[in-house]
Amino acid sequence: MTEQQRKELQVLACKVRMGILQSTNAAKCGHPGGSMSAAELFTYLYFRELNVDPKNPKWEDRDRFVLSKGHTAPGLYSALALRGFFPWEDLTSLRKVGSYLQGHPNMHTVPGVDMSTGSLGQGISCACGMALGGKAAGKDYRVYTLLGDGEIQEGQVWEACMFAAHYKLDNLCVIVDNNGLQIDGNIADVMSPYPIDSKLSAFGFAVTVIDGHDFDAIEAALAKAKTVKGKPFAIVMRTVKGKDVSFMENNAGWHGKATNAAEFEQAMAELTAKLSELEGK
Repeated sequence: MTEQQRKELQVLACKVRMGILQSTNAAKCGHPGGSMSAAELFTYLYFRELNVDPKNPKWEDRDRFVLSKGHTAPGLYSALALRGFFPWEDLTSLRKVGSYLQGHPNMHTVPGVDMSTGSLGQGISCACGMALGGKAAGKDYRVYTLLGDGEIQEGQVWEACMFAAHYKLDNLCVIVDNNGLQIDGNIADVMSPYPIDSKLSAFGFAVTVIDGHDFDAIEAALAKAKTVKGKPFAIVMRTVKGKDVSFMENNAGWHGKATNAAEFEQAMAELTAKLSELEGK
């Protein structure tokens, strides 16, 4: 990746975070913290990795992405809007009555959403089904799914992992957003899933651990995933909840609440300053 390409992705990730704030602030509710921690991943997937077409969201041979931690829809919506699946201006309709952009992704109303999610633990199972279906149909598409580190406390997640390894789903990439915090606090205190990488490996995955805010690391991990044959691949991303907003970072309180007027102004000012720096203004 060139320095210019890296900078372009950083600009897009900053805009994704701005969209997260704008949508949740307009809704006066939502989940900004875990959306912010995955901004680089959303950005890289939709601008570098996924073989998708915004003009034809249901294209049969597209790559699939399942947001298993469906409550972080504001991050996914921001990336989809930037990529051209729907107008950016619609982000502020989040969770409004009659809006197609609800608090969890709906595959029937939102262009670019491949699976309706929100009940934690179920998304990865759907992704496994998509991957097995692709193999059965002789398709070349790949399937990606993003889970929260609190989400992997769900038993269904590990049943799905066992399924993925059993059926040798090497077209499946499971990504865990390890920001260390869930709604009730530190994941290690609530119900520790550690060591995440060792557990995934024991379930038959090839595993790598990366800095989830480093685009070069994301690129290398996703490239490695394509070289692994005969088993599924997992990426454990170490991230910061509420990334790039000073008062949100590493604060579990921002798991599921929106900013008030003063907080929104401060957060947007911080991101605007970062965007200006990245764009050299």
